[in-house]
Amino acid sequence: MAGLPISEREACQGMHSGLTMSRGNTRHRLFLQLAVAGLLLAPAGAWSQDKQVFGYLEKVMVSQAGVTLQAKLDTGADTSSLHAENIKRFRRAGERFVRFQVRDEEGELITLERHLARVARIRRHDGDYQRRPVVEMSVCIGAVKRRVEINLIDRSGLDFPFLLGRSAMEGAVVIDPERTFTSEPSCEQKGMDE
Repeated sequence: MAGLPISEREACQGMHSGLTMSRGNTRHRLFLQLAVAGLLLAPAGAWSQDKQVFGYLEKVMVSQAGVTLQAKLDTGADTSSLHAENIKRFRRAGERFVRFQVRDEEGELITLERHLARVARIRRHDGDYQRRPVVEMSVCIGAVKRRVEINLIDRSGLDFPFLLGRSAMEGAVVIDPERTFTSEPSCEQKGMDE
């Protein structure tokens, strides 16, 4: 800011020097104040550009089986993670698959099979790495349906069976951290696995 004329430098520093501003700088400051006020007062939809607003905890539906689970929407995690039991990798006709079980809201075990997309190396909170099978599945939150990669892991020690990461929400979801369970999954079950 050293190369700026004194009046512009004062404007950039919040005008705490006590010197009188020129008429042009007063207009410039008023314009900036109005612009900032407009951004702060803009309705939430103006920021979201057709993105739906959800709470940080929501119900989601996965797979055509209609498995509904409680999920934590987590922008701090890039990938999504699903609590799965009895995870078994196998080959069928030369292709790699994973068979696993998930518990629905009533606690009933539901067996699912998916192609193994890849094996991810995930860094844990303690700094160690863990290898996890990754599958592609459709996830429905509210009316938003996305096909996402999900790593399978035992999350029984955690509060929520499903963690929806930011890569799954990108471009479609905005999180309001003050809200929870704002909507039920409303996607059509038929075609969820396509």
